Amino acid sequence: MVTNLYKKIARFILIFVLFTGCNPEKEKEPADLIITGGTIYTMHDQQPMVEAVAVRGDKILFAGSRDEVEKYKTETTEWINLEGRTMTPGFIEGHGHIMGLGYNELNLDLLNVKSYDELVDMVKVAAEKADPGEWITGRGWHQSKWNNENEKTVKGFQTHEKLSAVSPDNPVYLRHASGHAGFANAKAMEIAGVLQLSTESVAESEVEGGEIIRDELGNPTGIFNERAQTLITRHIPESTPEKDRKALEMAIKACLRNGITSFHDAGASRESLALFNDFRERGDLGIRLYVMLTGWDKELLEEWYGRGPEIDTAKNLLTIRSVKLNCDGALGSRGAWLLEEYTDRPGHFGHETLPMDFVLETSNKALKSGFQVCSHAIGDRANREILDRYEKAFQANPEATTDHRFRIEHAQHLHPDDIPRFSELGVIPAMQAIHMASDRPWAIDRLGKKRIVDGAYVWQKLLQSGVRIVNGTDVPVEPINPVASFYASVSRKTLEGTPENGYEPDQKMTREQALRSYTLDAAYGAFEENIKGSIETGKLADFTVFSKDIMEVPEAELLDAQVDMTIFGGSVVYRRN
Repeated sequence: MVTNLYKKIARFILIFVLFTGCNPEKEKEPADLIITGGTIYTMHDQQPMVEAVAVRGDKILFAGSRDEVEKYKTETTEWINLEGRTMTPGFIEGHGHIMGLGYNELNLDLLNVKSYDELVDMVKVAAEKADPGEWITGRGWHQSKWNNENEKTVKGFQTHEKLSAVSPDNPVYLRHASGHAGFANAKAMEIAGVLQLSTESVAESEVEGGEIIRDELGNPTGIFNERAQTLITRHIPESTPEKDRKALEMAIKACLRNGITSFHDAGASRESLALFNDFRERGDLGIRLYVMLTGWDKELLEEWYGRGPEIDTAKNLLTIRSVKLNCDGALGSRGAWLLEEYTDRPGHFGHETLPMDFVLETSNKALKSGFQVCSHAIGDRANREILDRYEKAFQANPEATTDHRFRIEHAQHLHPDDIPRFSELGVIPAMQAIHMASDRPWAIDRLGKKRIVDGAYVWQKLLQSGVRIVNGTDVPVEPINPVASFYASVSRKTLEGTPENGYEPDQKMTREQALRSYTLDAAYGAFEENIKGSIETGKLADFTVFSKDIMEVPEAELLDAQVDMTIFGGSVVYRRN
């Protein structure tokens, strides 16, 4: 009887343990952080909005109702009341240059310069502080955005005389906002050996893949387009490790101030890769980097083809699995490669800055070794030529094309025949909506109305064909502020609010499409939609908190929205004020 009694007791204990072990109330893990009190957009189709989010460690533990989240609260749980503000998944910069962002913080930032005279004044101040012979560098000027009605120009660009006058003892090189042209003073050109030429020698202005802009007498104006920039840049002293580290630190802070928790770095060098790794190992990499290897370094590419992609499944901080190819120039510098001549420069078609044979070769090698290819293409010819090479590579490697996610960066101006090819080939357009706001007022001069209407910044045509769009800013070409790019996506207006109905308004994104392009679809563009991009249980706890409801406020108030808080891996890493 005693034995039977023990058996009954043991059976009862077993049933009790099994029962309580399966009790949902007992299974709930305590939350380190709970967020409530505002509007929370999840980008999760089955649950587009929630009242509360619970976080444990760096992952989302729960997303749902205010009442249910109480079950995850303990005495040690941090509680954030949004106080009516709006929270979204952490914003992802889908195409930028992280070191360029950092160096813009360190060097002359010319993004907001409104005239040539203003640029000259900034250089004058810098020259007065610099030692003789010290290089002065900067980036961000854009002649098409200036009020320069009385300024002397050659082929649409300013000339160097004013710049040279205020900096006679210091070489100066200022990169165009696009990065596809640069402006040098006389001292810099003297160091580079670019001297005056007679009209008989103007042919020497041509550089393979680029151009030195010269006046009618053959004198260099100071403008170096596309690959001609190397004539100057190879003389600029290399940066120091200390300065590189400072630039990356400042770039990370700038990202977090702007609600950016992940960043697709479009073209990293060997030195930058080492720096990123060092930051990760030291615990200083405060954003998630998705890195594209620069296509300019063929030796680097071959090394990575041999070793294969590096996917950071442990920390989700640094992933290297794509290649960046720069295949044409920018529209502003008339370097974009076009099928038909520039409307405002007859006989000129832009520049093929990378041989298309190399695009095909790279695409084949990337498919075989597990890498994604991301090709810069702005002009319609560049886009067509790249799509052609991608298609050939897919046909030659059918076993590797089930989920290749090859991208075209910018896809800014497309021939109508090529728009459906993105969907047909599974190619992702990574397009920066802010470029439309900045460029559209003058882009019509480059392309003419028909080409603009048929194929420029055609977001809705691409979306309706079935593709996903990855959004971003191309920082430091444009400021990293995602609110401005979101506004451009849904309004198709300049940041001054013109024109009234927007440019080509039928191509506006909806607000849901725009938010998706900055979150879930941007994550998809990096093979990361299963770990980020939406607020779902098990995903990374990266969130952006805005001062206004960007999905509901009147369009005119969108640009007033500010990033009030950035949460990265479950920790508040930025608070405004």
